[in-house]
Amino acid sequence: MFNLTHLRLRDVKNDVLAGAVVSVALIPEATAFSLLAGLSPIIGLHTAFILGMITALIGGKPGMISGAAGSIVVVLISLITQHGYEYVLVATVLAGVIQLAIGLLRLGKFIRLVPQPAIYGFVNGLAIVIMLAQIPMIKGQGPVMYALVALAMAIVWLFPRISKVIPGSLAALIIISALAIGLHLDTKRVGDLADIAGSLPAFHLPAVPLSWETLRIVLPYSVIIALVGLIESLLTLAVLDEMGSEKGRGNKECVAQGVGNTLCGFFGSFAGCAMIGQSIINFTSGGRGRLSNAVGALLLILFVISLSDYIALLPVAALAGIMFVVCIRTFEWSSLRRIRRMPKSDAFVMVAVTLVTIWTDLAMAVIFGVIISALVFAWQHAQITVINTREAQGVKTYELEGPLFFGSTGAFSERFTPESDPPQVVIDFARTRVMDISGVEAIDKLSLRYQEAGKSLRLRHLSEDCIRLLKQAGPFCTHELDAPTWKVAADD
Repeated sequence: MFNLTHLRLRDVKNDVLAGAVVSVALIPEATAFSLLAGLSPIIGLHTAFILGMITALIGGKPGMISGAAGSIVVVLISLITQHGYEYVLVATVLAGVIQLAIGLLRLGKFIRLVPQPAIYGFVNGLAIVIMLAQIPMIKGQGPVMYALVALAMAIVWLFPRISKVIPGSLAALIIISALAIGLHLDTKRVGDLADIAGSLPAFHLPAVPLSWETLRIVLPYSVIIALVGLIESLLTLAVLDEMGSEKGRGNKECVAQGVGNTLCGFFGSFAGCAMIGQSIINFTSGGRGRLSNAVGALLLILFVISLSDYIALLPVAALAGIMFVVCIRTFEWSSLRRIRRMPKSDAFVMVAVTLVTIWTDLAMAVIFGVIISALVFAWQHAQITVINTREAQGVKTYELEGPLFFGSTGAFSERFTPESDPPQVVIDFARTRVMDISGVEAIDKLSLRYQEAGKSLRLRHLSEDCIRLLKQAGPFCTHELDAPTWKVAADD
């Protein structure tokens, strides 16, 4: 919630001005995404208002902007086409409940499983997607449009060197709008995209039958919406963390997204999530606190209710120029320098996630990146070696190194020769660890091979968690614990 005791006048000014820029920047995307789904632009604008206010109040990342996102709209198109708008509202409510449950169960921490190369790929791909989304709005509009876009970009870059009284993005919006309106330039305006005049969101119960058939229809969409929304929100949170803002709280953001989307469904809007482009606009414009979210949401709904005629006059060139600069700043340019020094597997993951983000959607890209990274990690660590063997008084000892898990069980079984070993064999696990049930079964099978050869096998220097796993191994394993307090790795 808002902490008024720590507000400073400078922070209030920065948050208010940044929120003003964001409120205008939300309009074209919310409008475009609504039209893409075949819905009224007002629905997308209501989504941006509701989610903006909820994340301002209880979100896990002050200054992170949420609204109608293209990654979620793409998922909804099929549901709208086949079953209609009312089913979208049910899917939105259910997606919000799923997100709320994920947050309350504290599962947001699993975003840590997304490797850094995948995050680089996500950021780079999303920057390209945002850029490509601007091109249809300015394509074929003539030299005046292109000149205004270039001028807007130059103002965003250069204005902070002249003055920091207002953000460069707001200065670009004011100057380009003044030129276009004052000189009556023939250029596309926000009003040419769609009519954004409307009213406050009103409570609306979805007009669908409450049945198992309805649940069967919407549940798959709801699960995808919930996961896509949280992935994009939590990755945006991670990106803003790296840019130097106050560290966000993933589980709290999951709860906020869940509450916000549930309310969206009950107030006639579709689901949304965090928006990296607008979040970076807010961040680079000086918006660091919750006030920037709230101002953005309130001004947005004020534009819809009272000032739509004036907002309709704003030139699209100004917004496109601002978004092009956002794309340049969003793209992780340092990743291009690092790619030459990265392991080939990491470089492949980064490039692949970038391409999948562009050509499919964010959820597929992140899932693809995590799976590929996990497989590469498993392959690189799927080696368990015998670093030393010694034989004394008819007892042969094998000293192992490396994790014993599903990827290394084949190599493990090949390291031993029960037929030629002496009657007593000891395996020393001081430098290895049994990681999963596959490792347990590999030991069980090896024990059976030694038993069938008429020889005994003992295990030594096992950690406590390994011993707990080995209790499931069956009747063939025995173990001796020479040092009861020995720990192979921290049991945390």
